[in-house]
Amino acid sequence: MASSISINTNSAVTTIIVQRPYKRQIQAYENWLREIVPQAQAATGHRGVNVIRPHGQSDEYTIVLHFDSEANLRDWLESDTRRKLTDKVRSLLNEDEKIDIRTGLEFWFTPPRNSQIAPPYKQFLITLSAIFPLSLLIPQLLTPITATVPFLAIPLIRTFLTSLIIVGLMTFVIMPRYVRFVARWLFKA
Repeated sequence: MASSISINTNSAVTTIIVQRPYKRQIQAYENWLREIVPQAQAATGHRGVNVIRPHGQSDEYTIVLHFDSEANLRDWLESDTRRKLTDKVRSLLNEDEKIDIRTGLEFWFTPPRNSQIAPPYKQFLITLSAIFPLSLLIPQLLTPITATVPFLAIPLIRTFLTSLIIVGLMTFVIMPRYVRFVARWLFKA
């Protein structure tokens, strides 16, 4: 990992790793993913992983790793386990992997290669259009649960649970797919 990446040891972090395997090596690369993903999941502070496979004309695999702190992320990225596994995959890739570390919501709006950064107003509109329906739907879906478990109906607990579900859905389910769906408009000048 490049030592020029600054690390704030206490903040949650998302890492975007882009790899481009040779077309003839896709199956071997997929096998390698099945080997490395469980290793990453076992790392201290790991909070989730998404593998976004190539779509359209792209040949890029994007691996999105979520860690509870940048220090734990650095420990994983610099670990002997990861080093051995990345040495193993290197011959399957047609260029070196690219690693980008993001904190906060900015990782959702990482533009495709050779594209402009999404303007802030478009980022705002996309985020709002995803969060608004969830903020209406999730509390309604929680109503039967909070009715049967009174502890969950306490306003602070209910609000926390609603926020937890919305942020989880946004981070791991909705935004990776939604941004890909609207990418043509989002990254258009």
